Amino acid sequence: MKYGLIGGKLVHSFSKEIHSRLCGYEYELKELSKKDLPDFLKNRDFSGINVTIPYKTTVIGYLDEIDDAARQIGAVNTIVNRNGKLYGYNTDAFGLLYLIKKNGIGFDGKRVLILGSGGTSKTAEFVAKNLKVLSVMRVSRKQKEGFITYAEAENLYNDADIIINTTPCGMFPDTENTPIDLRKFQNLCAVIDVIYNPLKTRLILGAEKRGLTAAGGLYMLVMQAVGAAELFTGEKVSLDKVNDVYRAIKREKQNIVLIGMPSSGKTTIGKELSNKLGMPFFDSDEVIKNKTGRTPAEIIRSDGEPAFRKLESEVISELSKSNHIVIATGGGAPTVYDNVLSLKSNGRVYFIDRPYHLLEATPDRPLSSSKEALRSLYESRIDVYRAAADVRVNNDCDIEYVENYIRKDFCYEDTCD
Repeated sequence: MKYGLIGGKLVHSFSKEIHSRLCGYEYELKELSKKDLPDFLKNRDFSGINVTIPYKTTVIGYLDEIDDAARQIGAVNTIVNRNGKLYGYNTDAFGLLYLIKKNGIGFDGKRVLILGSGGTSKTAEFVAKNLKVLSVMRVSRKQKEGFITYAEAENLYNDADIIINTTPCGMFPDTENTPIDLRKFQNLCAVIDVIYNPLKTRLILGAEKRGLTAAGGLYMLVMQAVGAAELFTGEKVSLDKVNDVYRAIKREKQNIVLIGMPSSGKTTIGKELSNKLGMPFFDSDEVIKNKTGRTPAEIIRSDGEPAFRKLESEVISELSKSNHIVIATGGGAPTVYDNVLSLKSNGRVYFIDRPYHLLEATPDRPLSSSKEALRSLYESRIDVYRAAADVRVNNDCDIEYVENYIRKDFCYEDTCD
């Protein structure tokens, strides 16, 4: 191959799309076993490659030259083949630094915890120390020299100001996992997670809930790709091009999620958005019906609401791992907080707020079969919807207006085709 990415498992990677948009060259994803890695590097049948987990340190032994920064870090994520000689670089540091700057996170005089012991944790340590931190500690699951354990981090270093996660914990497909309990750290001002799939990990969502500055890894991924592309081609990539690519990739990986009361218009609006944006549409209630052969109402009547909620959560978890789809949820889905976390991992959540007097009670909805039951349900859920939503959309007007409003918001207006 000419350009590409090597690593253990690459099903989560966005790198092919990013490099294609940045420079237009062919870029391959190549999964390699530890057994196959040596021959691949010895054959040198490539012009330039990126390196990801678990080979960022392993590849160093096969290189002819290593950039000073990469040598100091002790990890390489970019290799360029020049006339048969392999040169190693670390553009992850470049990407992480730009992510920090983009989010306005100040490191000067701060106490930093870095989760993980792999190549990216070395990069994070290098960047943090160059930003004049007060202290930096790397955290590992195992007791070893140069690291503290997670228990020590939570009990002895819980005055940390910034946490950087460099582990794969929380990465697709195991998106429900989180590497550490943020509640143990009451002095935090910022959390960074280098994971980019999902767009927001549970760690990032937990930080956002506390009002902390929270930065996921997508912008870092794009910027490290910029650094690599410039080394591959010898040509500079403009900042305007970088920002265009970042916005486009984010939009193509993000879901539109619609929440709200029964009869608020979620399904109708969702189908319109699907048609206009070319995004597949899924109604979680319909997915449940197709999966079980029974409607939500039938499940609730026969098995009870808790059994239905459990099934609904399973469906929402799976849907939320997809990218670039429209999801219309059942009215009660946001009442389960894990559902909200799942939906927000890749989704922008819109609350379709239809005034109570315009909602319709129907016999086929056991929880809102009468006007009285509907009112009670509305009053119990309205605050839940507001808390879960990224955007509230008033639906007391024309459906086309609502659909256009969401579409423009989702496409960031100036970047929408």
